[in-house]
Amino acid sequence: MTAPDRLSPGDPAPEFTLGTDTGDQLSLADLRGRKVVLYAYPAAMTPGCTKQACDFRDSLASLQAAGYEVVGISPDKPEKLAKFRERDAITFPLVSDPDKAVLIAYGAYGEKQLYGKTVTGVIRSTFVIDADGKIERALYNVKATGHVAKLRRDLGLD
Repeated sequence: MTAPDRLSPGDPAPEFTLGTDTGDQLSLADLRGRKVVLYAYPAAMTPGCTKQACDFRDSLASLQAAGYEVVGISPDKPEKLAKFRERDAITFPLVSDPDKAVLIAYGAYGEKQLYGKTVTGVIRSTFVIDADGKIERALYNVKATGHVAKLRRDLGLD
């Protein structure tokens, strides 16, 4: 597998309908008319992904006040996402992409460097999608720690 195709500002955000941590389905189309922060993370309940999810949770009120909805996406099964939500009081939807089709469509799955080795997996990424469903920002290889604070600054919220 080679490096995935990456999205750029102005590209249409790939549509999806995926199962959630609550057992419901969530479609990007359901969020049309609102701005969305979709962030891709490798695995629920790991230290870095927990830190990132908690940072989004702790910033959710100000993001929502600025008109943004937050959605997390990983290849984890909905049952694991439900445990993650309960354990860490996650207050935004977590969607399950077990076949990785949506992650691939967003360019968030493919070859990456992990501890100096090339591996294939989820590329920690964040996408800001405008109210019309277009990519406003596509941020790849973001850090688990400090990313939400940087995103808030970039969006003019801090």
